[in-house]
Amino acid sequence: MFAFDAWGAIIEDAHRYPSPHNSQPIKVELRSPTQAAVYYDLDLGLPAESYGIPFAHVCAGVFLESLKVCALARGYALREELHLSEMDFSSADRLHLIGEVTLVPRTPTDEDLAVHRAFLGRQTSRRPYDNTLVDPAAVVEAEATARRHGHEFRSSSDPTLVRTLVHVNQATLFDDLRNDAVHREILTWLRFSRAEAARRGDGLSAETMLMPGPVLRFAMQHRGLWEAPLIGALIRRIYLNTMRGVRQLGWLEGPFSGPADYLEAGRAFMQVWLGFTRRNIYLHPFGTVITNPHSHAEFAAAVGAEETAGRMAWMLFRFGHSAAPPRAHRRPASAMIVPSLKEPQP
Repeated sequence: MFAFDAWGAIIEDAHRYPSPHNSQPIKVELRSPTQAAVYYDLDLGLPAESYGIPFAHVCAGVFLESLKVCALARGYALREELHLSEMDFSSADRLHLIGEVTLVPRTPTDEDLAVHRAFLGRQTSRRPYDNTLVDPAAVVEAEATARRHGHEFRSSSDPTLVRTLVHVNQATLFDDLRNDAVHREILTWLRFSRAEAARRGDGLSAETMLMPGPVLRFAMQHRGLWEAPLIGALIRRIYLNTMRGVRQLGWLEGPFSGPADYLEAGRAFMQVWLGFTRRNIYLHPFGTVITNPHSHAEFAAAVGAEETAGRMAWMLFRFGHSAAPPRAHRRPASAMIVPSLKEPQP
């Protein structure tokens, strides 16, 4: 356990929150048995990508929602005091304050416990899906969840649109590798063997990406060969093989023009994800389609997204049924804790 028992149990669960590239950038400062501060570690962000900086706040919103779920199951509501400021990745202070949170005693409900079980069981599945549609009730529920946050959940099972966007997602990886800064950033987070992934406890492992480690390493370190007819075609085929059986895609649209919007977007996405998990539905975000300007434009045009007056189609993912994916490795929960800058209060 950490300095305070209640926080220890909550953080032990909440550290399973999803993050881009499994970078796990959230840090927590325990200030008292009931109070803590939440930070985003700028050294673990992804600023090279377009919209990489806004998605740092989306990730923080995902974490705050995760923290709330875990606190409720342990008998506490979460009161927040947010600090809404843009992130400056050039700042000498590498911990960007998201806000302070306070635990407020509250008896957990059966619903709280059910959502918590879903959170603990949540996984990203990059496996091939089984080519079946999900229960329409799951889509209706996701639409209602998004509306509660001022966003719109849209989805499609149109084979032509699904195939088009799957290929846009695949082509995005090739396009991103032409960007030196993005290529360096991606290499930072790839783990080419099971042993490396376990030792580092973070990043995208070849195992969870369903690619042979040596092939992934060679491909990423020799990006120029992706343009070669034979090798490029082979890599495309290996990648697209993991996309077999995709019948449905979903995306979220809504306000996306400042930290408050980004945080709320993260909360909405996490609630949609947990709703799917409770119905044994997996999802896999196509994040680079959103952060790559060319791919984003293709995606928005294909789905007729409304991107005016501060609105944006800010999340795209495949969802459906698959075999259980490999578990992603994580750093220990204690790695999230930063030394307190204040004296603990009794």
